[in-house]
Amino acid sequence: MVQSSLATKSQSFDLVKHEIEQTIKQAESSLERFQENRESGEDLQNCVDFLNQLRGIFILVELRGGTLLCQEAVSMANDVPVGANDDKNILLTTLNGALFILRRYVEYYQQQQQDHPELLLPVINDLREARNEKPYPESCFFDIDVKQRPDFCSSLPVAPFEGNEADYEVMARRMRLTLQVALLGVLRERSEVVSKKLLGRAARGFSRLCQGEPMGQMWCLVSIVADAMLDRAMGFNKARKRMLMRIEKYAREVVYVGKVATAKDAPDSLIRDLIYVLYRSGSSNPEVTEVLSAYNLQPTDFPDSMLEAHARRLYGPGADVLKSLSEALQEELNQLKDKLDIIERGIEPDITELASIADTLERLANTLMMLDLQRLAGHARQEVEKLRRWEKEKRLPVDRELYELADSVLGIEDAVMQMVTRGITSETDALAGARIRPEESTYLREAMFVVADEARSALTLAKRAVTAFIESDYDKLHLANLPATLHSIWGGLQMVNDPDAAAVLARVAVSIQERLLDAREAPDNQVLEALADALTSLEYYIESIGKREESNQDLLKLAASSLDDVGL
Repeated sequence: MVQSSLATKSQSFDLVKHEIEQTIKQAESSLERFQENRESGEDLQNCVDFLNQLRGIFILVELRGGTLLCQEAVSMANDVPVGANDDKNILLTTLNGALFILRRYVEYYQQQQQDHPELLLPVINDLREARNEKPYPESCFFDIDVKQRPDFCSSLPVAPFEGNEADYEVMARRMRLTLQVALLGVLRERSEVVSKKLLGRAARGFSRLCQGEPMGQMWCLVSIVADAMLDRAMGFNKARKRMLMRIEKYAREVVYVGKVATAKDAPDSLIRDLIYVLYRSGSSNPEVTEVLSAYNLQPTDFPDSMLEAHARRLYGPGADVLKSLSEALQEELNQLKDKLDIIERGIEPDITELASIADTLERLANTLMMLDLQRLAGHARQEVEKLRRWEKEKRLPVDRELYELADSVLGIEDAVMQMVTRGITSETDALAGARIRPEESTYLREAMFVVADEARSALTLAKRAVTAFIESDYDKLHLANLPATLHSIWGGLQMVNDPDAAAVLARVAVSIQERLLDAREAPDNQVLEALADALTSLEYYIESIGKREESNQDLLKLAASSLDDVGL
């Protein structure tokens, strides 16, 4: 999906976000009242109505996961009778949990501006399993056409099987046993590495037994999947365990039916599940990319490891808790920065102050360790060791050492501030000691918000000033301060590295100075209209600054074109 459509989708969501949150709260309240009074059919019906309302909103804003979750939740609510006994508690509890996760997902989507419906699949399947319905496969939201299949064995060197019928049967049984041991290890959650190796070995064995037959293609694909899962350290969730049990059924057929079973083709649903695992792996191994390229796919930029991290965030503490935690940690860091500032200024430098800074930083490291942010905690402890060494040497740090310490503290603060949007995940932890790209910096984002706010105010003032200039029969006093005001905004846009917008704004400021203030005659209407169009286009463009969505460069082109049309 192109960026422009993503931005449009995000804007549509922003318009209905408050309505979504209120409707979820109303659904939760109705369900809670029904749980307290099982005879209240009105409350149960209200809950169903609110869920249907949510489903309609999610269809409108194209959130597939939210749409399917509401659909399943409505089905479950309809299965709960008025006056429900305790045997329906599991349905009500699961429904409650689904509403809670839905509220968290709305919060998550608002922060990320990306829809990952697969994050909601475990909850959706919980709803289905509570109703004794078949769960959806992992590839539920994966849209590809698997009717036309490439040769999955082309990149897999498979030696032909040589032996008689008895040898064939012996090898088939041995390979099935290998697969069963792998499956048992997965189900019992033993060593996953060993299980993946056994799975790959069994798949290669069956691909030999089925060589040249339709079923051999599936086994070659299973072998590629097993190697990719091993290489990328992918885990086995419920859906993948179910997939392995389906695969074992075909191994059983080879053992008990014989070569005749190899002429059968694997179902499209199983092939889709296997290709989805390759896609989700993010692996760039040649055999993986060859399979994916046959379906015009590239390895996802949201691999399994990232999916797990975001899932933990979705099921972990909410944004309000993260915000409170972040603010508490920032308070500690602000005290640290104040002490470092005193040392840097040389105001009554005291070596004992180093111990105080080290103690504060060590407390912070312990807190980060408790939050399982190992790398950030380790980074803080490295700085503690330096401080202890300086204290032991009875000396203050030189400028270079002090600046390095300050950079480390600011790096930790940046990660703590991003905790609110990223959550307590491996992505947050990876910020320790990493070189953050300018566009990812929290400080730059804050600067963008300030610049955007100031620029909006300045452009609104500019439009009012031009309007007053026209209505007062071209009284130039209304425009006297305008070029200087616009120039200050030009500097802000340069500061946040947006030279294109700054260039257009500079043209507008120069045009106002030369064609309105310095000119002796009244300006042409075309000039005034061009300036109004340029200011309006800039105003719309400024609205996107500081947001996650990509800025609309077409608005700058429109503003420049308006100025070009009248030679400004």
